[in-house]
Amino acid sequence: MTKPVIGITTYLEPAKWGAWELPAALIPWNYVNKLQQCGASVVLLPPDPGCHDAIDRLDGLVMVGGADVDPARYGAQPESGTDTPRESRDASELGLYLAALAKGIPVLGICRGLQIMAVAHGGSLHQHLPDVVGNTLHRDAPGTFNYHGATFTPGSLIAKLVGATEITVNSSHHQAVNSPGDLTVTGLASDGTIEVCEVTSAKFVLGVQWHPEFSDDEATSENIFRGFIGACS
Repeated sequence: MTKPVIGITTYLEPAKWGAWELPAALIPWNYVNKLQQCGASVVLLPPDPGCHDAIDRLDGLVMVGGADVDPARYGAQPESGTDTPRESRDASELGLYLAALAKGIPVLGICRGLQIMAVAHGGSLHQHLPDVVGNTLHRDAPGTFNYHGATFTPGSLIAKLVGATEITVNSSHHQAVNSPGDLTVTGLASDGTIEVCEVTSAKFVLGVQWHPEFSDDEATSENIFRGFIGACS
């Protein structure tokens, strides 16, 4: 059986390898490895703001984590601590996502990917979550993960995928969805932070705020990725 072809967005960041130190389109291997292990053929999608034709050749789209979305995208001014905008990446991912919706192919947004979805649907973001919820539940420091509870709407796609309405998830983010726009919220963290949004009218358009590609809960992580890839087949 032919494997579904999944496009996965990439970072565009300075990187060093061997004797080289150059701007690079890159992605943590965990994303690719998890998709391959679950039966996908993976292609990398470097930022390309003016062209989203790759969607026509894909069976599914994964949008990954990374730097903060430019606040200008949701009509806000940058606050202290908000990352320098990655304008080409924002434009590219917003365009890819809207093209995927128009084509009707499955989408999985992870962390920043969920935030891109919310912005695309007319929503907005909290620029520094600890200022809103008064804790560091979701990340103690950059490059680390925190574990916390999340609850899901019974009967939602995410609840069906994980086979439960309450699990422990792993987070590493300081921003989060404020308004989901016209997305449907189907998951919340224990402090009320939005953890999951879906397009309920679509076959599979799901955004999660945590990182299933890095999760210690292999069974739950695999259920999410296999469910996504199954929808792409």
